[in-house]
Amino acid sequence: MKMAAELVEAMNMVKSFRVSDLQTLLASMGRSKSGLKQDLVGRALRLVQTEYSPELLKNVRQLYESRFPKASGWLAARRPEGVPLAYTRSTSPAANTLGTDYLNGIPKPSPTPAAEVKLVSLPFYQTLETLLPPTELIAQNGDKLQDSPCVFELTQGQVDQVRNSSELRAGIKSVQVVLRICYTDTVGVQEDQYPPNIAVKVNQSYCHVPGYYPSNKPGVEPRRPCRPINITPWLHLSTASNRINVTWGNFGKRYCVAVYLVRVFTSAELFSQLKHCSVESAERCRERIQDKLRFDPESEIATTGLRVSLICPLVKMRLGVPCRVLTCAHLQCFDAVFFLQMNEKKPTWTCPVCDKPAPFELLTIDGLLSEILKETEDVEEIEYLTDGSWRPIRDEKEREKERERSNTPDYPVLDICSSEANGLSPAHSSTSQTGKSGAGSTVATAGGAVVDLTLDSSSEEEDGGGPAGDSEDTEDSQDSPPPKRGRYGSHKDLVTAY
Repeated sequence: MKMAAELVEAMNMVKSFRVSDLQTLLASMGRSKSGLKQDLVGRALRLVQTEYSPELLKNVRQLYESRFPKASGWLAARRPEGVPLAYTRSTSPAANTLGTDYLNGIPKPSPTPAAEVKLVSLPFYQTLETLLPPTELIAQNGDKLQDSPCVFELTQGQVDQVRNSSELRAGIKSVQVVLRICYTDTVGVQEDQYPPNIAVKVNQSYCHVPGYYPSNKPGVEPRRPCRPINITPWLHLSTASNRINVTWGNFGKRYCVAVYLVRVFTSAELFSQLKHCSVESAERCRERIQDKLRFDPESEIATTGLRVSLICPLVKMRLGVPCRVLTCAHLQCFDAVFFLQMNEKKPTWTCPVCDKPAPFELLTIDGLLSEILKETEDVEEIEYLTDGSWRPIRDEKEREKERERSNTPDYPVLDICSSEANGLSPAHSSTSQTGKSGAGSTVATAGGAVVDLTLDSSSEEEDGGGPAGDSEDTEDSQDSPPPKRGRYGSHKDLVTAY
């Protein structure tokens, strides 16, 4: 977890570098420093991912601190653009002298920046201001169920921000006051974690706390989504004091609570950010493919191609915007729109291909696969080749159909339904060896021979071609053999094509 947090921290720092900073970093690690800024950023990010080391992290930190000398590394790297540094705890002296240092009536000493609890940055929440810094929930006695009150106030500017913000949906503002709870651990970055038996009361009214996700797997307990709790609807949107009481289960774990003024993004807004800031060019994607398929003399198996599906593993539909994680080894992509929508409802930030962490900061849109999707419509799978090119992979059934069509011989079609000279009806079929056929009809066999299917006089007599009473004379004649019966009992001649 610590290594992942440091990796994300370093990559956020790299994204804020200027061209000169990027060139300095790349040159110090023996990499090319030529190209546009977008190419330099991509090259530096790949360098951090593939050759992550304490020396590299030190270089990144030094370059970052030379540009932002007043900001602590992690908080500044995570700070949203446009938010003044005065709003962060490390540079705001008022944050350590407010009445929020008092919890349950017990004064607490101002914590030093090194001992501060750091909450993980959330993609859908941009922190605007800290209303209550992370403060520990202190047990008053030995009871298992504890109540911890805290108080904070809003300024008139903060009230106006909430009131004048747009609505995400009916009654839900895009600028909110949220409550976050996590473990009291000063090592690493902390994710949101609810204590057992949690209940939150704001100004004497209980507010909604997210419930548990039902589990479809037998034997697996339901999981509770720990996310910021929106307490805005129960606040006094004025300069009056707001009181929060957190009820929690005291079972040995230590928790802290914090209150922030945040701007909430939608999945559509995050998708716009992704398209604007994180698209990997088709040329770079080809280089990545060539690197993966490059011949390795130490390997006994030579890889000549890599198959990639054009079906999203999340929704089993054709990819719209192919997306993947920079730290993942596979080339398989998932749909960016569906991935962001699913994490908006149920935040897991896990790669659907390999189940590894997939933070928003490490997502990228595959430029090469985007071009391939535009060029193909009915292809569901492709194969990348060693030179960076690709070819479509047809389904086995489609290939079998094409093989059958290519192997089918082309024979001329003969019309065997010509009318007779005497005006009789044409024959109905030429494919069966037993059946009624008109005189003069022919059929072509597989060998190309033409067979005469002309019937004797008995067929004409049965069809009414002769004078009345001829059929009875034929039956009474002792010289004529009895007529042969057809397959279905009718008086027809059996015709065999030799």
